Amino acid sequence: MTAIRIDGLSVRYDRHSPGRRVIDALDLEVNEGETFGLIGPSGCGKSTLLRVLAGIHRHWQGRVRLLDQALIPGGRFGTALRSNVQMVFQDPYGSLHPLHTVERTLSEPLRVNGAAEVRSRALQALEEVRLPSAVLLRFPHQLSGGQRQRIAIARALLLRPKLLLLDEPTSALDMSVQAEILNLLNRLKVSYKMTYLLVSHDRNVIAHMCDRAAGMHAGRIERLIGRDELSQINPNDIHRNLS
Repeated sequence: MTAIRIDGLSVRYDRHSPGRRVIDALDLEVNEGETFGLIGPSGCGKSTLLRVLAGIHRHWQGRVRLLDQALIPGGRFGTALRSNVQMVFQDPYGSLHPLHTVERTLSEPLRVNGAAEVRSRALQALEEVRLPSAVLLRFPHQLSGGQRQRIAIARALLLRPKLLLLDEPTSALDMSVQAEILNLLNRLKVSYKMTYLLVSHDRNVIAHMCDRAAGMHAGRIERLIGRDELSQINPNDIHRNLS
Protein backbone atom coordinates (compact mmCIF):
# COMPACT_ATOMS: atom_id res chain seq x y z
CA MET A 1 0.00 0.00 0.00
CA THR A 2 1.14 3.55 -0.74
CA ALA A 3 1.25 5.81 2.32
CA ILE A 4 1.88 9.02 0.31
CA ARG A 5 1.04 9.65 -3.33
CA ILE A 6 1.66 13.10 -4.81
CA ASP A 7 0.96 14.09 -8.43
CA GLY A 8 1.78 17.53 -9.79
CA LEU A 9 2.00 19.34 -6.46
CA SER A 10 2.72 23.07 -6.76
CA VAL A 11 3.04 25.65 -3.98
CA ARG A 12 3.70 29.39 -4.16
CA TYR A 13 4.59 31.66 -1.25
CA ASP A 14 2.17 34.26 -2.61
CA ARG A 15 -0.67 32.33 -4.20
CA HIS A 16 -2.21 35.56 -5.58
CA SER A 17 0.78 36.35 -7.81
CA PRO A 18 2.67 34.42 -10.50
CA GLY A 19 5.82 34.46 -8.38
CA ARG A 20 8.36 31.68 -7.95
CA ARG A 21 6.95 28.30 -7.04
CA VAL A 22 8.43 26.83 -3.88
CA ILE A 23 7.25 23.41 -5.06
CA ASP A 24 6.86 22.95 -8.80
CA ALA A 25 4.89 20.03 -10.31
CA LEU A 26 6.29 17.55 -7.79
CA ASP A 27 5.52 13.82 -8.01
CA LEU A 28 6.32 11.38 -5.21
CA GLU A 29 5.30 8.01 -3.81
CA VAL A 30 6.22 6.66 -0.37
CA ASN A 31 5.37 3.08 0.49
CA GLU A 32 3.65 2.08 3.69
CA GLY A 33 6.15 1.04 6.37
CA GLU A 34 9.28 2.60 4.86
CA THR A 35 11.45 5.46 6.04
CA PHE A 36 11.82 7.83 3.11
CA GLY A 37 14.31 10.71 3.14
CA LEU A 38 14.22 14.11 1.47
CA ILE A 39 17.58 15.76 0.85
CA GLY A 40 18.69 18.86 -0.98
CA PRO A 41 19.96 22.42 -0.47
CA SER A 42 18.26 24.93 1.81
CA GLY A 43 15.24 26.57 0.21
CA CYS A 44 14.49 23.72 -2.20
CA GLY A 45 11.03 23.09 -0.72
CA LYS A 46 11.57 20.15 1.64
CA SER A 47 10.00 21.68 4.75
CA THR A 48 7.18 23.22 2.70
CA LEU A 49 6.33 19.76 1.39
CA LEU A 50 6.13 18.39 4.95
CA ARG A 51 3.88 21.27 5.98
CA VAL A 52 1.51 20.50 3.12
CA LEU A 53 1.37 16.85 4.16
CA ALA A 54 0.82 17.84 7.81
CA GLY A 55 -2.14 20.04 6.87
CA ILE A 56 -0.34 23.19 8.07
CA HIS A 57 0.10 24.77 4.62
CA ARG A 58 -3.26 24.36 2.90
CA HIS A 59 -2.82 26.50 -0.24
CA TRP A 60 -1.49 24.27 -2.99
CA GLN A 61 -2.43 22.76 -6.34
CA GLY A 62 -2.24 19.18 -7.56
CA ARG A 63 -3.31 15.80 -6.20
CA VAL A 64 -2.27 14.41 -2.81
CA ARG A 65 -3.36 11.17 -1.13
CA LEU A 66 -2.32 10.26 2.41
CA LEU A 67 -3.07 6.80 3.77
CA ASP A 68 -5.50 6.24 0.87
CA GLN A 69 -7.42 9.45 1.57
CA ALA A 70 -7.46 12.36 -0.87
CA LEU A 71 -6.57 15.81 0.46
CA ILE A 72 -8.50 18.87 -0.72
CA PRO A 73 -6.56 22.08 -1.47
CA GLY A 74 -7.51 24.66 1.13
CA GLY A 75 -9.29 22.04 3.26
CA ARG A 76 -8.61 20.96 6.82
CA PHE A 77 -7.83 17.43 7.94
CA GLY A 78 -10.68 15.29 9.16
CA THR A 79 -10.52 13.50 12.50
CA ALA A 80 -8.84 10.36 11.13
CA LEU A 81 -6.02 12.22 9.37
CA ARG A 82 -5.42 14.50 12.37
CA SER A 83 -4.73 11.39 14.42
CA ASN A 84 -2.88 9.40 11.79
CA VAL A 85 -0.52 12.11 10.49
CA GLN A 86 1.80 13.81 12.98
CA MET A 87 4.88 16.00 12.64
CA VAL A 88 8.05 16.50 14.71
CA PHE A 89 9.74 19.85 14.13
CA GLN A 90 13.38 20.89 14.00
CA ASP A 91 13.37 23.06 17.13
CA PRO A 92 12.00 21.15 20.13
CA TYR A 93 11.89 24.29 22.30
CA GLY A 94 9.91 26.26 19.74
CA SER A 95 7.34 23.48 19.33
CA LEU A 96 6.52 23.29 23.07
CA HIS A 97 4.51 25.95 24.90
CA PRO A 98 6.92 27.60 27.38
CA LEU A 99 4.21 28.06 30.05
CA HIS A 100 2.77 24.55 29.87
CA THR A 101 4.09 21.66 31.94
CA VAL A 102 4.96 18.44 30.17
CA GLU A 103 1.83 16.90 31.69
CA ARG A 104 -0.38 19.53 30.08
CA THR A 105 1.49 19.24 26.77
CA LEU A 106 0.87 15.49 26.66
CA SER A 107 -2.63 15.57 28.12
CA GLU A 108 -4.26 18.13 25.83
CA PRO A 109 -4.20 16.07 22.59
CA LEU A 110 -5.70 13.14 24.47
CA ARG A 111 -8.48 15.22 26.04
CA VAL A 112 -9.32 16.91 22.73
CA ASN A 113 -9.78 13.47 21.18
CA GLY A 114 -11.87 12.18 24.10
CA ALA A 115 -9.33 9.65 25.37
CA ALA A 116 -9.76 7.94 28.72
CA GLU A 117 -7.08 7.48 31.41
CA VAL A 118 -5.25 10.58 30.25
CA ARG A 119 -2.58 10.69 32.96
CA SER A 120 -1.70 7.01 32.65
CA ARG A 121 -1.33 7.40 28.89
CA ALA A 122 0.90 10.45 29.38
CA LEU A 123 3.07 8.41 31.74
CA GLN A 124 3.18 5.59 29.20
CA ALA A 125 4.30 8.08 26.53
CA LEU A 126 7.18 9.17 28.75
CA GLU A 127 8.16 5.57 29.32
CA GLU A 128 8.19 4.92 25.57
CA VAL A 129 10.71 7.72 25.02
CA ARG A 130 12.65 6.67 28.14
CA LEU A 131 11.99 9.65 30.37
CA PRO A 132 11.14 9.42 34.11
CA SER A 133 7.66 10.22 35.39
CA ALA A 134 9.01 13.25 37.32
CA VAL A 135 9.37 15.04 33.95
CA LEU A 136 5.58 15.49 33.88
CA LEU A 137 5.84 18.39 36.33
CA ARG A 138 8.57 20.27 34.48
CA PHE A 139 8.42 23.14 32.00
CA PRO A 140 10.35 23.14 28.69
CA HIS A 141 13.07 25.49 29.99
CA GLN A 142 13.83 22.96 32.75
CA LEU A 143 14.68 20.24 30.21
CA SER A 144 17.72 19.59 28.04
CA GLY A 145 17.46 19.79 24.25
CA GLY A 146 17.41 16.01 23.98
CA GLN A 147 14.68 15.75 26.61
CA ARG A 148 12.58 18.36 24.84
CA GLN A 149 12.85 16.48 21.55
CA ARG A 150 11.81 13.26 23.31
CA ILE A 151 8.74 15.11 24.64
CA ALA A 152 7.95 16.34 21.11
CA ILE A 153 8.20 12.76 19.84
CA ALA A 154 6.08 11.45 22.71
CA ARG A 155 3.39 14.03 21.92
CA ALA A 156 3.40 13.09 18.24
CA LEU A 157 2.95 9.40 19.12
CA LEU A 158 0.13 9.85 21.64
CA LEU A 159 -2.60 9.19 19.07
CA ARG A 160 -0.73 6.27 17.49
CA PRO A 161 -0.20 7.83 14.03
CA LYS A 162 0.46 5.80 10.93
CA LEU A 163 2.60 8.51 9.28
CA LEU A 164 5.25 10.57 11.07
CA LEU A 165 6.75 13.62 9.34
CA LEU A 166 10.21 14.52 10.66
CA ASP A 167 11.65 17.94 9.81
CA GLU A 168 15.36 17.93 10.76
CA PRO A 169 14.52 16.29 14.11
CA THR A 170 18.11 16.14 15.37
CA SER A 171 19.82 19.16 13.81
CA ALA A 172 19.51 21.27 16.98
CA LEU A 173 21.13 18.57 19.14
CA ASP A 174 24.74 17.62 19.80
CA MET A 175 26.14 14.48 18.21
CA SER A 176 25.73 12.11 21.15
CA VAL A 177 22.10 13.13 21.68
CA GLN A 178 21.43 12.88 17.93
CA ALA A 179 22.35 9.20 17.98
CA GLU A 180 20.04 8.55 20.94
CA ILE A 181 17.08 10.24 19.21
CA LEU A 182 17.66 8.45 15.90
CA ASN A 183 17.86 5.06 17.60
CA LEU A 184 14.71 5.92 19.55
CA LEU A 185 12.88 6.79 16.33
CA ASN A 186 13.97 3.54 14.70
CA ARG A 187 12.76 1.53 17.68
CA LEU A 188 9.38 3.28 17.83
CA LYS A 189 8.85 2.89 14.09
CA VAL A 190 9.16 -0.88 14.40
CA SER A 191 6.99 -1.01 17.54
CA TYR A 192 4.11 0.94 16.00
CA LYS A 193 4.56 -0.03 12.33
CA MET A 194 4.73 3.57 11.14
CA THR A 195 5.83 5.21 7.92
CA TYR A 196 8.40 8.01 8.20
CA LEU A 197 9.08 10.91 5.85
CA LEU A 198 12.35 12.45 7.03
CA VAL A 199 13.94 15.75 6.00
CA SER A 200 17.62 16.19 6.84
CA HIS A 201 20.70 18.01 5.60
CA ASP A 202 22.87 15.34 7.20
CA ARG A 203 23.64 12.52 4.79
CA ASN A 204 24.74 10.31 7.68
CA VAL A 205 21.29 10.67 9.24
CA ILE A 206 19.64 9.82 5.92
CA ALA A 207 21.94 6.84 5.38
CA HIS A 208 21.32 5.55 8.92
CA MET A 209 17.55 5.92 8.86
CA CYS A 210 16.21 5.60 5.34
CA ASP A 211 15.21 2.81 2.97
CA ARG A 212 15.10 5.24 0.05
CA ALA A 213 15.44 8.97 -0.49
CA ALA A 214 14.69 11.65 -3.04
CA GLY A 215 16.94 14.51 -4.06
CA MET A 216 15.13 17.86 -4.31
CA HIS A 217 16.23 21.01 -6.08
CA ALA A 218 14.23 24.16 -6.89
CA GLY A 219 10.96 22.62 -5.76
CA ARG A 220 11.21 19.40 -7.73
CA ILE A 221 12.23 15.81 -7.17
CA GLU A 222 15.24 15.31 -9.40
CA ARG A 223 16.10 11.72 -8.59
CA LEU A 224 15.14 8.78 -6.42
CA ILE A 225 18.12 7.41 -4.49
CA GLY A 226 18.40 3.76 -3.55
CA ARG A 227 19.65 2.43 -0.23
CA ASP A 228 23.16 1.63 -1.49
CA GLU A 229 23.71 5.19 -2.76
CA LEU A 230 22.56 7.09 0.31
CA SER A 231 25.88 7.33 2.17
CA GLN A 232 27.63 8.73 -0.93
CA ILE A 233 25.31 11.67 -1.64
CA ASN A 234 26.13 15.22 -0.55
CA PRO A 235 22.75 16.91 0.12
CA ASN A 236 24.11 20.43 -0.55
CA ASP A 237 25.28 19.37 -4.01
CA ILE A 238 22.33 17.15 -4.84
CA HIS A 239 21.51 18.90 -8.13
CA ARG A 240 25.13 18.49 -9.29
CA ASN A 241 25.27 14.83 -8.31
CA LEU A 242 22.16 13.71 -10.14
CA SER A 243 23.34 13.85 -13.75
